[in-house]
Amino acid sequence: MELNALLAQPVALPSLPKAVALLMSELAAPEPDLRRLNLLFGSDPALAARLLQQANAPAAGAQGLVAGIPEALALLGLRQLRDLVASAPLGTSAGSVPGVNLPQFWRYSLRTAKLARSLAGIVHQNPLAAYTAGLLHGLGELVLHLRNPAQAHSLDTLAPPLDLRRARLEMRLMSYCYAHVSAGMALQWHLPLMVTDAMEYHCAPFENGVYEPLAGVLHLAAWRARAAEAGLDERELAVSFPGEVGVALGLDIDMVLQQDPIDWSPRAASDGEGPAA
Repeated sequence: MELNALLAQPVALPSLPKAVALLMSELAAPEPDLRRLNLLFGSDPALAARLLQQANAPAAGAQGLVAGIPEALALLGLRQLRDLVASAPLGTSAGSVPGVNLPQFWRYSLRTAKLARSLAGIVHQNPLAAYTAGLLHGLGELVLHLRNPAQAHSLDTLAPPLDLRRARLEMRLMSYCYAHVSAGMALQWHLPLMVTDAMEYHCAPFENGVYEPLAGVLHLAAWRARAAEAGLDERELAVSFPGEVGVALGLDIDMVLQQDPIDWSPRAASDGEGPAA
C-alpha cells in the first residue's frame, strides 16, 4: 500500500486501559491535578497524540505551535479533556493490533520519550518536543499493522516490530517506513515542524539534506530503547551504537547509556517491571 493511501485511511489507535481509567478518575475531580494529568497523558502515545491534535487544531488558535503536553493541557478545557479520554479506544486484548505486543510497545515508547528528553537537555534541544517525538514516533508501526496486516506480518517474520533492523527492512520492501507514517499523521494533526521533522528523519538523520539535531536525539533514544528490548550485551551495544550520529551531537555511547537507569535485565523483563510513569 502506498504511503498516501495509508495515511488517507482513518485509524483508531488503542490506548493503555490503565492510563484511561486513571485519567477518567482524575478528570472527575472538581479540580484535577495538572501535574498528574501531565504524567498520565504523557504515559500513553495514542492519548498524547489525540491531546496534541486537539490543541493544534485551527479552532484552538495555536495551530502548529503546541509541542508539549503541558502546553496542550493549558489550552484545552476540562470538558474537552473528559470527552477525549472517554472516547479513547482501549487496547484490551492481545489481538487489538495483530502482530504487536502492546504492553511492550507502550513500554518502549515511554522509555524512548524519557531518553529523548534527557538527551535533548544535554545537547540544548527542546526537551518537550523531544519527549513528544519520542512518545509518538512509533505510532506508524501500529498503523502499518492495522491497515496493512498482510505486509506487516511478512515483515514480522523477518524482523519483529522493535528490531533495530526494522526501519531499513521496511524501506527496502515498501520504500517508506513506520517513521514516515508517524510523521505523516503528525502533519495531519498540525503538530509543530520540529516534532514532525524529528519523527520523519530519525531513522536516517543525515538524509534530510540539512541535519536536524532533534532527529539525531530521537535516533539515539530509539536505538537505546530497542537495544534494551533486544537484550543486547555490552559488545553488541558497542557494535550497534550509531557513532556517526553520536559524533554529530557530541555524545558517546557511555553518555547515552547513562541516561537510562532502568534495569533491563532478563529478570526484570520477566517480572513485568515497566518504566516508572
